[in-house]
Amino acid sequence: MPSSAPAAPRSVFHQVLDVRRNEWPQALLMSSYFFLVITTFWILKPLKKGQFVEFYEKTGVNLAGWMLNAAQAEQIAKVANMFVALVAAWTFAALARKMRREKLTYVFSAGILAAYALFASLLSNPGAVTVWSFYFFGDLYSTLMVAAFFAFLNDSVDSDAAKRLYGLIGLGGVAGGAFGTTVLSAYIRDVSMPSWLWICFGIGVAIVLIAGAAARAFGPRPAERSAAGATAEPSSSALEGAGRVLRSRYLLAIVAIVGLYEMVSTIMDFQFTSTVLHFTSGEEISRQFAQVFAITNWVALFVQLFLTSFVMTRFGVGTALLVLPGVALFGSAGFLVFPALWTGSFLNTADNGFSYSINQSAKEALYVPTGRTEKYQAKAFIDMFVQRFAKAMAVGLSLAITTFATGFEGVRWLSLLTGLILLVWLQAARFAGREFDRLTAEKREQEAQPAEEAAAQVSV
Repeated sequence: MPSSAPAAPRSVFHQVLDVRRNEWPQALLMSSYFFLVITTFWILKPLKKGQFVEFYEKTGVNLAGWMLNAAQAEQIAKVANMFVALVAAWTFAALARKMRREKLTYVFSAGILAAYALFASLLSNPGAVTVWSFYFFGDLYSTLMVAAFFAFLNDSVDSDAAKRLYGLIGLGGVAGGAFGTTVLSAYIRDVSMPSWLWICFGIGVAIVLIAGAAARAFGPRPAERSAAGATAEPSSSALEGAGRVLRSRYLLAIVAIVGLYEMVSTIMDFQFTSTVLHFTSGEEISRQFAQVFAITNWVALFVQLFLTSFVMTRFGVGTALLVLPGVALFGSAGFLVFPALWTGSFLNTADNGFSYSINQSAKEALYVPTGRTEKYQAKAFIDMFVQRFAKAMAVGLSLAITTFATGFEGVRWLSLLTGLILLVWLQAARFAGREFDRLTAEKREQEAQPAEEAAAQVSV
């Protein structure tokens, strides 16, 4: 067992439900808030993905003379969506300087509720503009509402309360994903697209009401630190972070983990979409998406509850980093050998079932033994530039390979590419895990030295 692994919690439920009596109203309200946000996201995601590829299933897209099929067209939409996300991030930052807590939720919810009403009427007979804008809206919802939620939460609790509350609140989000996709999968045949948007509208109203109740439960915001007592935060410039990354093998290993994951995830999602389009058609496309996403979210819930803490505390962060690439390698090999509907669908579960649970926790833990400048500058560079660059590179590779290796066979052979990437990712994860243990041990020794020196002075 690595020396850096913390003591295991007494039980899963003790870890998740470690909440004081007076904190239960706040915890339950914020958990419900997060539950509804993620429920809505996982209702919108299969709908917008299915609507997009169904629209172009037969005709494809003519991009300046380059004919793309529906799955390839979605790759272009993902690249375009990066620019939408950047505009959304800038808008959020501008509003966050003037508004706090529930007010951000109110503002973004107002715009989103209006969008629900608009798309409910347009999607009855959608055109190309409607299909593309709805695709962007699905991701825009996640970008804005999740950011508004965490801005509210982080502005309402201190660090001690965060340790107690975030387990239960985070569980609400994972459960929301499982609930949303399960309900959608069960009723997608019986409920029309406009009706689903009106259901989301109702959930949006509930989110606004819960946000208001949570604001009252938390009470006034904690007093801001005075200028004299405030600690200056390091610059979050991503460009300055690039220099720090290039000077550190450890940070370069994190870059490799993040970048290679984005490449594998993007290619596997392309394979998943292409597989569904190859074996299904019409309304069955959206139904398959909904069913697979439901399975994926239940897997993520299981992993979050029973595997993440167990693996990280018993075997360490290094082992936890190997889980996702190991499962993805297994899935890619299976699809290469037997390219069928459910082996292709398993690629989605192998990715998202483990990425938002154990891999996310292990990846974020890698920053713990680093300095404050690495936590801000280097992480900003990795999150802002590395992720988007890697995703764009993966889109380019997917389109290039499937343009020359046409048909479903070309999609199948992409697994050779993901297999090579995954082998490199596994090596980067092993190196990062060893360095994490080493840096954590050094940090503990440094923290222990002042105490030992003080004890020596007292004995003298």
